[in-house]
Amino acid sequence: MRTVLFVAWLLFYVSLLLVARRMWTGKYSRSSVARTFFMNALTGSEFNAQGMQEWYRCSPDLLGEKIRPLFVQSQLDEETQAFLQRSEEKSGWVFTQIYHSLFSTIFSPIISRTSINGFLGRGSMFVFSQEQFRQLLQIRPDWIGEKLLDLGAGDGGVTEVMGPLFKEVYATEVSLTMRWQLQRKNYRLLEIDEWQKTGFQYDVISCLNLLDRCDEPLQLLRDIKKSLVPGTGRLILAVVLPFQPYVEIRGSWVRPAEHIHVKGTTWEEQVKNLSDGIFHSVGLEVEAVTRLPYLCEGDMHQDFYVLDDAVYVLKPQD
Repeated sequence: MRTVLFVAWLLFYVSLLLVARRMWTGKYSRSSVARTFFMNALTGSEFNAQGMQEWYRCSPDLLGEKIRPLFVQSQLDEETQAFLQRSEEKSGWVFTQIYHSLFSTIFSPIISRTSINGFLGRGSMFVFSQEQFRQLLQIRPDWIGEKLLDLGAGDGGVTEVMGPLFKEVYATEVSLTMRWQLQRKNYRLLEIDEWQKTGFQYDVISCLNLLDRCDEPLQLLRDIKKSLVPGTGRLILAVVLPFQPYVEIRGSWVRPAEHIHVKGTTWEEQVKNLSDGIFHSVGLEVEAVTRLPYLCEGDMHQDFYVLDDAVYVLKPQD
């Protein structure tokens, strides 16, 4: 009897997901952003391409006299479009998405979403293309650095963009399943309390969308500053705006012990406040800043998800 009930429940669940999938992919489907990209792929219209450029829009005059000349205008490029296309294709893998949804439903009460994504090999992130990375750091196409450290590297998707430009690539990650993904890609894994005590320093440290998800963000910035190669070392920092800090602890989201209060209501105001207040207080100086979409692979309901990122290049103050 139990077997019959389980099979009946499973069939009902799959049917429900298929109906939801059909609703989301129909005439009135998905988010306006996803529809814009889909129509742009079909028509190639200039209007839709301009709609995607809203992700990169900034009013430099609102950044203030100090930050305005440091703003780098980015745009939708081929690598970003390729990520969006892959996300759209994966979203259409119906049975894979059903399996992912069922697995998440069963295990989400006991396993964090990050670990579930690592186990399933889904939810890859995209912050910048390699060309955008070069542009921000102002490095030549033939430039090769010594050491890169990617903090909170996740599955290593963004690390793969930066990695080819360095001789040695190090990474940290808390999630066990994400660490498996990083080990498969042969990155040198360091513990979260080890990377700042290795005895050597890094040419570039990347801290991408981690500041609002760690318990002591100001201490993290101080440790990064001390771990950079003197003079030439740089921090590339991505921050989701509006800034809303929470820490995931055993599947629950709580406020961090060290709270950063970022003033301002617009993207430009918060970028300015972070630059003038938070970074300056820990001895870091802005060298460049840009606006980029923080993209994540979607699911059966949506092709991809997008948040607003401010991406900084920071150097220790003289």
